[in-house]
Parts: sequence; C-alpha cells; structure tokens
Amino acid sequence: MMRQLFLALSLLAGPAVAQSLPPAPAAPLAPVPPAQPAAWDPAAPYITAGQDEPGYRSWYLAAPWRAGQVKLFNDYLASAQVSGVVPTWQLLRTATSWKDCGSQPFEVPPTTEWPHIVQTLRYIHDYVIPEVGPVEPVSGYRNPNLNQCAGGAPESAHKHYSAVDLVPLKPITREAMMKTLCVGHSEHGAPYNAGLGFYAYMRFHIDSTKYRRWNMDPAVAAECPPIIHPEDIASVGQPLPPSGQGQPTSQLPVQPQPPSPAVATAPVPSPASPPPQQPQPPSLRP
Repeated sequence: MMRQLFLALSLLAGPAVAQSLPPAPAAPLAPVPPAQPAAWDPAAPYITAGQDEPGYRSWYLAAPWRAGQVKLFNDYLASAQVSGVVPTWQLLRTATSWKDCGSQPFEVPPTTEWPHIVQTLRYIHDYVIPEVGPVEPVSGYRNPNLNQCAGGAPESAHKHYSAVDLVPLKPITREAMMKTLCVGHSEHGAPYNAGLGFYAYMRFHIDSTKYRRWNMDPAVAAECPPIIHPEDIASVGQPLPPSGQGQPTSQLPVQPQPPSPAVATAPVPSPASPPPQQPQPPSLRP
C-alpha cells in the first residue's frame, strides 16, 4: 500500500520538477573561419592555358628538335652570365594574344636576336629584382607576324628580343611598384639604355634599346624626372579591359628530357660599368 502511494506521488511531482529545471544550454556555434585573402597571382590576366607550365611541357615535347633549341639558348645565356635571372622557359613565352593570332605559346628566337636580351637581363638582375623582388616574364620574343597581330610597333623591341614584359611575384601595390621602378630607372637606367613601360594591372616592360619611360600614372610620374618623348611612345600590345581579374605562379618545371632547359643558378656578376652593348638599330621602339 505504501509503495503504491509513493509511486502515485512521484508521478504527480514529476511534471512539476521537470518544469522547475533550467533549460539545457544550447550547443555552441562552430567558429566561422576568417575569410581568406585572394591569392596573389598577377600573371593570371596574361597567361592562358597552353602558355602555363603544363603548356610549356606539351610544347617542348611536341617536336623533337625543340629540346636541342632550348638547350642551345640556355647554354648561350650561361655563356653570357645571365642564366638564372629568371626561368629560361618563361623567357620563351611569346605574346598574351598568341592563341587569337594562331601562333605558338612559346618560341626560341633566331640566334641573331639572342644578344639583344643579354643587357636587358643584366638590368633586371641589377636593378629590378633587388627592388621589387622576383619577377615572372609573361611575354618575350614576338616574331614579325605575331608582333603585327598583337598590335606591337613595327620596330618593337619584342620583335628584336630586347624586351621582356614582367609581373612581380612579391605582393606590392601598382603605385609602389611604379614608384620603386621609376626611381631605380632614373638613377641607373641610362647606362643600360633601359626602357621602362607600364601596362594594365601589374605588368611592366623592360628593354635595353633606348633610355626612356612611358605609361606612368600621373601621380607617380610627378615624382620622377620626365624623360618621355613623343617618338618613344609605342604600344606593345592591347591592354586588358579594366574589369579583368588578376592577382605566385608556377615555378620552373622539371624538364622531361635530358637536354633540360632548366636555368643555371650561377650568380650574375654586376660589373662596375655596364658591359659593351651589342650593335642595335637606332630606331627601335618598344
């Protein structure tokens, strides 16, 4: 009898006890991960599939004679003590518009044009990389047909392989990049006959044809000595539309065949005075 009475009281008290208990705490929310900044890839607006590292491998293997060409070119750079300034395979990129022009994404220039790139690489080694860090070539030699299709000047420095278009691999603003390169160019460009130009986003141009500068943003140009002359201004290809996206990229690939185009890493001497220049046509423009 007493047991039954106790059970009845327990059943009556149960709901009241349950109502007096505090609610169970809610499960904590999972922390929201911080937003990741966009990857720095300034070459993206200029490099399409086929002109990237996998594209280089395919191009290199597509014709057996290309291995020998690349090796000879790389050996020439080594003999001129400018190998390793930038990866050799990137120096072989042609034009951003190579596909639209029905051209090759990479090309070994004629041997007669090889001497023209030496002084350009010396300037990049001596006064570009020390100031803005490593750089990636996005366009080098353009044969006459490709140069015309890409909108280059008739005597473009790219056509004669004196010019390389580059992007910085170390994050930097466009304004800081311009100012840094402009100051260095004002102080050291003349002995190298260095040309310095700027294009859309982070792309800039270096050649060793004639000491000049173009396409500076006005605010930055005001802080550099003006040396632009109308006859020096020339297009090296159409700039990308402002709506494009872009912001390191692939490194030097492991070459698939023994005649590797991989660049040497020997230090490049910086002479007290720039070495003699190869004879160049006086009328070349970028």
